[in-house]
Amino acid sequence: MIAVEYLDDLGKASSRAGLERALAAGRGPFDRPEWWDLIVRHGGARPLFVLASGGEEAVLLPMASAGGRITGLANWYTFRWRPLASSPRLLAGLARGLRQHGWRVTLQQVPDEDGSASRLAEALRSAGWRVRLEPHDVNHVLAVGGRRYAEYLAGRPGRLRTALKRKSGKVACEVLDRFDEPAWRDYEAIYAASWKPEEGAPAMLEAFARAEGAAGRLRLGIARVDGEAVAAQMWTVEHGTAWIHKLAHREDSRALSPGTVLSAALFERVIDGDGVELIDFGTGDDGYKRDWMEDVRTRWRIDALDPRSPRAWPGLARDLARDLAARLKRR
Repeated sequence: MIAVEYLDDLGKASSRAGLERALAAGRGPFDRPEWWDLIVRHGGARPLFVLASGGEEAVLLPMASAGGRITGLANWYTFRWRPLASSPRLLAGLARGLRQHGWRVTLQQVPDEDGSASRLAEALRSAGWRVRLEPHDVNHVLAVGGRRYAEYLAGRPGRLRTALKRKSGKVACEVLDRFDEPAWRDYEAIYAASWKPEEGAPAMLEAFARAEGAAGRLRLGIARVDGEAVAAQMWTVEHGTAWIHKLAHREDSRALSPGTVLSAALFERVIDGDGVELIDFGTGDDGYKRDWMEDVRTRWRIDALDPRSPRAWPGLARDLARDLAARLKRR
């Protein structure tokens, strides 16, 4: 027997054991209720938590709903969204019930190295949704493989090692494992003077950094030249993975490569100090990520339409036209 709950608050879950089993599958910052709560509080999302329980299995989908459109409970700071646990039987059960809560389901940044995207797409198809599964983004990662930092660094591109050798003596780096008010103000000033676009939700990011610092997971790096803060990076460490959330440097300090030097300090800290097994550089195919990372993983987009709903028909027609055009082109 499968029990499925559709909730706007995890505190209302009747299957507390099922909820605890699903949450126990979390392995990163984006798998936690605290993260979803930050998104709701700072972004105004209307949460829709779907919890399926059956026997000793449980699955949780953290989602949001607006106007009949269901999305992952995520924002621009989220670089991985996935179901917590992945029982095909339970996924099929909750996918059927979703048709009572919306006419379109769109999920982005879904991984498939763990089978999340494939299993969820198949569950939606089996429940009668018309599903399009396509590449959406890329995720650069480094599997440390037991190496020490010096061994890892020896395998980096020559131009990177040369830059570090020439610039490291000119840049002083500090890596904090707690939230520090002056350091965070330095980060904000550096970000404002960087090439980066305006911060999406600075209050949310600060709240996240404070919570991660209190939990001992924060790695906040600041690089200084002659005492002036010129580069900053925010990483977190959890379950053997280092997550690179934010990085920025002042444009007027580019010649000294402070971001590169600071990255090296953080890589050394998490590899030799924290003993991580994986470093995750988030999403985006920025060229500089290839200098540090060794593997690229696809992040998938699932777009599912309910053929029974008239609101879905225009989208279905566009999908069919696109598929037909693609087949004709292949001929």
